[in-house]
Amino acid sequence: MAALPTIALLGAAMLQFIVLCTQGATNPAHVSVLKELLQNVGGQAKLPSWVGSDPCGSPIWDHIQCEGDSVIGLQLQNLKLHGELPATLNDIATLEFIALQGNSFTGPLPSFRGLSRLQTAYLDFQNFTSIPPDFFQGLSSLTLLSMDYSPLNKSSGGWSLPTDVAHLQKLSTLSLTSTFLVGPIPSFLATLPNLQYLHLAYNYLSGSIPAVFSSANLVSLQLNNQVGRIPLSGSIAPIAEIQSLSQLWLQVNSFSGPIPEKLGELLSLTDVRLNDNQLVGPIPSSFSASTALSTFYVQHNHLDGALPEMPSLSPANFTYDGNGFCSDKRGVPCTQEVEALLGFLGGVGYPMDLAMSWTGDDACAWIGITCDPSKKAVITVNLPRRNLVGSLSNLILNLTYLQNLILNDNNLTGAIPPLSSLRFLRHVGLQNNNFSAPLPDLPPGVLNVSGNPLLDVSVSPPLMSPTKNNPVPVSTALHHTPSAENKSFVSPDFSSPSNVIRENGHSSDKRSVAGVVAGSITGALCLAFLTATLLFFVVKKRKKYSRVRSPNSTVLMHPSGALDDPDTLKLTLSNRSTDLGETSQAGSMRSGGVDGVQVVESGNLLISIQVLRNVTDNFSQKNIVGKGGFGVVYKGELDDGTKIAVKRMQASVVSSKGLQEFQSEIAVLTRVRHRHLVSLLGYCIHGNERLLAYEYMPLGPLSQHLFDYVNLNLPPLTIMRRFSIALDVARGMEYLHGLAHEASFIHRDLKSSNILLGDDYRAKVSDFGLVRLASEDKTSIETRLAGTFGYLAPEYAVTGRVTTKSDVFSFGVVLMELITGRKALDETAPEESVHLVAWFRRMCANLDDLRAAIDPAIELTDESFQSMLIVAELARHCTNREAWQRPDMSHAVNVLSPLVEKWKPAEVDGEEGIGIDLDMTLPQALKKWQAYEGTATSSESGFLTHSDLENTISSMPSRPAGFADSFTSNDGR
Repeated sequence: MAALPTIALLGAAMLQFIVLCTQGATNPAHVSVLKELLQNVGGQAKLPSWVGSDPCGSPIWDHIQCEGDSVIGLQLQNLKLHGELPATLNDIATLEFIALQGNSFTGPLPSFRGLSRLQTAYLDFQNFTSIPPDFFQGLSSLTLLSMDYSPLNKSSGGWSLPTDVAHLQKLSTLSLTSTFLVGPIPSFLATLPNLQYLHLAYNYLSGSIPAVFSSANLVSLQLNNQVGRIPLSGSIAPIAEIQSLSQLWLQVNSFSGPIPEKLGELLSLTDVRLNDNQLVGPIPSSFSASTALSTFYVQHNHLDGALPEMPSLSPANFTYDGNGFCSDKRGVPCTQEVEALLGFLGGVGYPMDLAMSWTGDDACAWIGITCDPSKKAVITVNLPRRNLVGSLSNLILNLTYLQNLILNDNNLTGAIPPLSSLRFLRHVGLQNNNFSAPLPDLPPGVLNVSGNPLLDVSVSPPLMSPTKNNPVPVSTALHHTPSAENKSFVSPDFSSPSNVIRENGHSSDKRSVAGVVAGSITGALCLAFLTATLLFFVVKKRKKYSRVRSPNSTVLMHPSGALDDPDTLKLTLSNRSTDLGETSQAGSMRSGGVDGVQVVESGNLLISIQVLRNVTDNFSQKNIVGKGGFGVVYKGELDDGTKIAVKRMQASVVSSKGLQEFQSEIAVLTRVRHRHLVSLLGYCIHGNERLLAYEYMPLGPLSQHLFDYVNLNLPPLTIMRRFSIALDVARGMEYLHGLAHEASFIHRDLKSSNILLGDDYRAKVSDFGLVRLASEDKTSIETRLAGTFGYLAPEYAVTGRVTTKSDVFSFGVVLMELITGRKALDETAPEESVHLVAWFRRMCANLDDLRAAIDPAIELTDESFQSMLIVAELARHCTNREAWQRPDMSHAVNVLSPLVEKWKPAEVDGEEGIGIDLDMTLPQALKKWQAYEGTATSSESGFLTHSDLENTISSMPSRPAGFADSFTSNDGR
């Protein structure tokens, strides 16, 4: 009987053993998926611990997690795996997390349909070619999905977020940067109650931000750098209502309208990047009061008004160049008249043509504005038939000396301000609008409001007698009659106060009317006589100038003044008998210049061949400073000592270009202005000659400082100067690429010989756009390629097509030259190092090899080597074979900015922004451009603030410490 308990115990133990063995056998469906994955990535050579058929057994396979017999996690990050994921991946129905970043999986992305327990998925930086339509179905537990940088459905035109996403109620982070998303931003994203991080940058989204986003609970919103033909546009007002918002990246799009006041009132807002859009109006005062704001980028918009002080922001974190502020210094107010006109502009909705023209602090130079020249006081606002929509701001009353307000044939609404306070007002033309009562109390004949359907002006008032200050026009439209009390309106005469008349006279007899008619006829006859006489002398004077030549001519150039066409530029020539035979064909001579200077207006900034011959000593050999595939560059010197560079283009390069086509492309290039782009100042066409005038860069091309500094007895470039030059080039190219959607601004020929240095070693990119100016015949193309081989992106060599990513490749080559001191193509080097890109990428595989590859002229320490590693990784990234895998120039700026700050000498202060006075002469402008050192650095910024994401995601495999976290980082300095 004693044996029975023993047998019972043995049986129970055996039963328990059987149960444990059964529990240890991994779910066969899960094993099947993992076996297929193992085969796809290359077998056990890649995953040596994946042996046997029990992944969850003992020992458990590496890189997976199990719960009992079920696989719940795949941790395959940074294993450098290649191959395809199994199409049956969702057969592991118990998956809770998956991390694949740092690999190169290809092929279609398998469906995640039915993975109801999946919580986090990191699928970044893969080569998935497509995403199935049912991918998001049933992901009811999903909280985080990061799938950045995969060319999903690229070959079929991209993809859109399906409505299944609207059911992901637990989703808190959705990051789909550069995944070929197309179409509008889905409204349902704003209705997800837990969504805090929404990153959709570098896609092909279009349309506006849905109004429903005002009720979103977002902490971070990244919609920057949409790369489609028509990027995101419209107002950003819905965003200003998101009370939880901390990070807002909208840069490099086409958003328009003013910056909302409420946006600056968001208490949690720390990082705002609005640069490179079409935003208008002033920076709201609410931003100055913000205590949380640490980064604020608004450069390259159409903002106006005064710059707020923003005391909490350093120059590196508050960038604002490329706007129309009335001063480039913080806290400096605009003049009263500028403030008044900007208030008017806001009332009519900031029409883009006016917002682009009404910049700076000189209202007299603005479209539609006329000033009294002796006092620079605004006397006329003349903006009829401009489709103005909105109301007439009361700030117009601050134009103290206003005489004429002409706004007829627009769509203005609301009441007319009490214009009676403007005592010099003589004519107000508001006909054919939608103004409403009441009307201002003005003298007879001043106000014309006919054609305003909301005003009761059906009965014509009696004509009042003319006065000295307020003559009634001969052709009288319907005018408003004021009340019995007649106010005092006078015409200002700034030169003689005694001429100001205080009261209007009153007379109604017929002789007064007859006198007006007779006076009008007499005046017309006198005007006709004077006009004929003036034309005679102008024609005579033009002929004189076309015959006489002088070797002592000086050319001064400055942009257009008041009421000029915005495309018009002025060429000012000294009055010492310069040959104007070329210029008079394109422009018109105006007398009445200042200090004996004549002004030639030319829509194409045409310069006389004689002027360029004079300043270059007839293109003397001794003045040659450079030669290239496009021609020879000469140094020229103006009479006052200012130097310019004159590029004499080869006839074979431009001979097939039509004159009109050449002029059109030059007109576009003259509008491209940035502190790190060499400014094109003018051009000349004379027979087969094509000459371009640039600002002069005294230290010449970067190439001679890298490759020929010993022969030229130049000091080697320090690490600080190399980093600074790289950042300058990156900023110039970033600006250029920001214009690419408007005017095909792709450099196409970026190389170290096209990077020029000023006296202070600040770099500017030159020759952008010259490839467009060149002939497309076979000889011209071969000449150009001979000079750029080694910098060409692989896709250009194969297809001949270029994109901004082709320039990024060339920039990566320049970085390699800065790091190594080697040429992009060096046929004197051993065969394995002839091509810099291939050789350098091999060197990057080993730290010792990379250290040996660095230019011996650089004094290298452990600290500087760490910085070099960051730049080397950036160079390697920029020269990826696939264009879509290269970053944008904005990422390069983000990587290089902190390095320049780190290596900047302690005594160097942060530089301020520059604002070029549009009335400057060429020598003045050149000196200011060349003296200016601009840095608008940016702090590194994190990718996502979610702690799990921070711990598992990386923007590049095995990146050096300090490398920026993502390619969506700040843009457009």
